[in-house]
Amino acid sequence: MKKIAILITAVIFASCSADLENLNENIKDPLSVPGESLFTGAQKSLVDQVVDLNVNNNNTKLWAQFLQETTYTDESNYDQVTRTIPERHWSVLYKDVLKDLDEAKKVIAETTYPTPEEEELKPNKLVVIEILNVYAYSILVETFGDVPYTEALDIDNLLPAYDDGETVYKDLIARLTTAIGALDENKGSFGSGDRIYGGDVAKWKLFAASLKLRMGMLLSDVDPAFAKTTVESAVSTGVFTSNADNATYTYLGSDPNTNPIHANLVLSGRKDFVAATTIIDIMNDLDDPRRSLYFLPTDDGTYKGGNIGETSSYSAYSHVSAQIEEATFPGVILDYAEVQFLLAEARARLFDVGGTVKEHYDAAITASIIDWGGTDADAITYLATPAVNYDLAILASIAGTPWKDIIGTQKWIALYNRGLEAWTSIRLLDYPIMAIPDDAVSGYPNRYTYPIIEQTLNGANYTSAASAIGSDEAETKLFWDLN
Repeated sequence: MKKIAILITAVIFASCSADLENLNENIKDPLSVPGESLFTGAQKSLVDQVVDLNVNNNNTKLWAQFLQETTYTDESNYDQVTRTIPERHWSVLYKDVLKDLDEAKKVIAETTYPTPEEEELKPNKLVVIEILNVYAYSILVETFGDVPYTEALDIDNLLPAYDDGETVYKDLIARLTTAIGALDENKGSFGSGDRIYGGDVAKWKLFAASLKLRMGMLLSDVDPAFAKTTVESAVSTGVFTSNADNATYTYLGSDPNTNPIHANLVLSGRKDFVAATTIIDIMNDLDDPRRSLYFLPTDDGTYKGGNIGETSSYSAYSHVSAQIEEATFPGVILDYAEVQFLLAEARARLFDVGGTVKEHYDAAITASIIDWGGTDADAITYLATPAVNYDLAILASIAGTPWKDIIGTQKWIALYNRGLEAWTSIRLLDYPIMAIPDDAVSGYPNRYTYPIIEQTLNGANYTSAASAIGSDEAETKLFWDLN
């Protein structure tokens, strides 16, 4: 009887152990995730972060003074700390974008696909991942300055050192050059898993070259010779030639896959933003045909913007236009108008990119107006306006570097709804002049301050980085921002 009891106990124990193990098994989540799914998720996280206007995630549309807050004005007054915005930006780009892209690269590289046709797509997939890696890192450098790079993404190193921002940026350009050369336009890539170009490798090559142009231009003041070589190389490769090349993410009509602006302005039911007086006043003065495409008029039929840093009654000022609020409004990360403005800047700096400053400038403004829903006739009329006509504006200008004022202002208008790139352009060209907020907690923010979590958990490397860039202050100018 004793032996039988022991045997029954053993069986019951084994049975219970098996049951407990089954209870601990996760039957909802997959054991592994395809690299393609990781890529698609990282792509969405990246574009969401770039286009978002939620004050917890991205404040640059306020800092570019496209929008003004209605009730809670901290972020319009340059407060980065209360909502720990830098930490959110840092976390999304490192964790949700770069780490997922890194994992996607590893999984795809190790995957043996069932057919030769699928297998031959692998090299292009890896290169597209590399291009998005460069784009994400470029944003980090443009935002913070020195950042973890050579020691980043290593889960065994929780305290990565920071790398010199200029060194990182130039290395990213070198990586981009290699990626451009590695793309095979005769083969596909991600197909429908790519929500920007649908797997079109020729478009990705144009994007990579256009990104290289943009990055090269950012270095124009700090290293003109390097910038010139980079820009001319990008243009010889082939950059965007029309709005059809625009890098736009395709959003869907239902949550959580809508444009995040729709979630912030419509689904939330909140009324947190109105147009900012800075952009409204300039567009009113120029009788800009994009006003009605960017904003809604007030009840009296005029366009009005809230004062920067002050509370602004939602009913008294213009709001963003209905098309921007649409769930499926595309998320833009680079477009033809911006490329043409960059080429205009390049010609103004005497870089050999073909054409004249005015030709590229006119093409940029025309592309922007048409892309937003205007017409060629709108563009012709606008370009004839004395304050817009490049040659007339140059003659009338009293600015120290008149092309920076003229190109910078028009580029900024065209970059409406693209806060990050507009903020970068303002910092590089120093135009247009931003209004001083009512209760500013700092001077104009030239960078995001480092996340507080870096100060507390990675203190030694944080202190070294802060010292290297001059100080961890919002006003500290980054290596490329010399003027």
